[in-house]
Amino acid sequence: MKKAFMGGRLKRLREERGLTQIALARALDLSPSYLNQLEKNQRPLTVQVLLKINAVFDVDVQLFAEDDESGQIADLREVLADPALTERVTPGEIRDLVANMPAIGRALVAFHRRYRNVAEQAQAMMAGLGLGDGETPGLAPVLPYEQVRDFFFAHHNHFLELDLAAENLFASAGLLVGDVAAGLTNYLARRHDIRVAFDRSDAGNTPQRLFRPADRILQLSAQLTPGQRAFQMAVQIALIEMAEAIERLAQSAAAGSTEARALTRIGLANHFAGALLMPYTIFLEAAEAVYYDVDRLADRFGVGFETVCHRLSTMQRPGASGLPFFFIRVDRAGNISKRQSATDFHFSKVGGTCPLWNVYEAFAQPGRILTQLARMPDGRTYLWVARTVTHRMAGYGMPGKTFAVALGCDLRHADRLVYSKGLDLTDPEAATPIGLGCKVCERHNCPQRAFPAIGRPLVIDEKRRDFAPYLADDR
Repeated sequence: MKKAFMGGRLKRLREERGLTQIALARALDLSPSYLNQLEKNQRPLTVQVLLKINAVFDVDVQLFAEDDESGQIADLREVLADPALTERVTPGEIRDLVANMPAIGRALVAFHRRYRNVAEQAQAMMAGLGLGDGETPGLAPVLPYEQVRDFFFAHHNHFLELDLAAENLFASAGLLVGDVAAGLTNYLARRHDIRVAFDRSDAGNTPQRLFRPADRILQLSAQLTPGQRAFQMAVQIALIEMAEAIERLAQSAAAGSTEARALTRIGLANHFAGALLMPYTIFLEAAEAVYYDVDRLADRFGVGFETVCHRLSTMQRPGASGLPFFFIRVDRAGNISKRQSATDFHFSKVGGTCPLWNVYEAFAQPGRILTQLARMPDGRTYLWVARTVTHRMAGYGMPGKTFAVALGCDLRHADRLVYSKGLDLTDPEAATPIGLGCKVCERHNCPQRAFPAIGRPLVIDEKRRDFAPYLADDR
């Protein structure tokens, strides 16, 4: 464990509990002078002190981990790089703020998002009144899916209440690993008097799941695989049996947005469904036994490659956590349609993602699993696994859906994955240097840079008379 100076967080914990330094020192069996030095960052927070804090206050030690810092640092860099700000804030100052006063950092990000939202509304009003062109670069409203994504990220993509309920239901209903569909069909009929029927129409827009409460019929698309059928049945069970818990969580995430509340309910119901098909304890033991081989896990639990990757990113139960994974899904155009994280890997919301990342290479080699050691500008290195997945359509000529999904973890966990075979985890030169996204990336000599970082001057190449290296070198 490297030295961790977390004085600001320790002081905040003490103040939240209404304790003096002397009282906290006595509770932790420390001298008041030593505690004072910890709070002033004159001494690092040790493992022994963390264990005492956990034992005395039952506080998740994740509160003092650095895993949350990378994402917040990236968010603050975007906020403080706003063209409306004239004062330049250094990366070191941002890191100090996140390390010592994370709540203030989160408040700044929240205020900036509100500012963008209000500015966007003002632009629209001015454009409607003919008072301006309605275009102000760099301003955009906070979208509902951004609220939902941040909500899941804040919870490390894990919801203990839903996971425990799903695990208990799996046991009480006598479900079988890899063949959950039959058991859930019986359970819905026995417990809720709901009959499962299949829609075999040829329409290309047939919904995957449609519940008709008046008829007590859950209608599923006949095109679904057994695993997908089980998942949709599990989602319906979540909406019925876990409605109160889901609604409570959705309300806390929505912040007054009806759309965000609806999206959160869907996300939480899907979380429960994944937990029911892949019960926490059973799934974690299986994952560790096969060194997190996604294909083998998909075969055992009767689900798809993407579903397993998504579930692996949720295994953060206190006291029995799996590896902290980051899961992402993109399309050929680079649009990110899923982004779930139990760790600190963070891509920017400004200027797209990094083209050197292997998730984009996966489209050139469909169906093949690609591995990559990727090093971020801050020096942290990750092992990434990427592969394409295709959602088939009903008939010939109908457009299908192809995505690339990627599962990543910090290098320190890489030797626990089967995908590290043949990779030199000790060679720093073996890692591909990637970034958060061109507009916030610190790398100056990247051959794939599309445009300069926000707040940095263009590099002018007088000889070529262009903005090197931000134009394609194709002449």
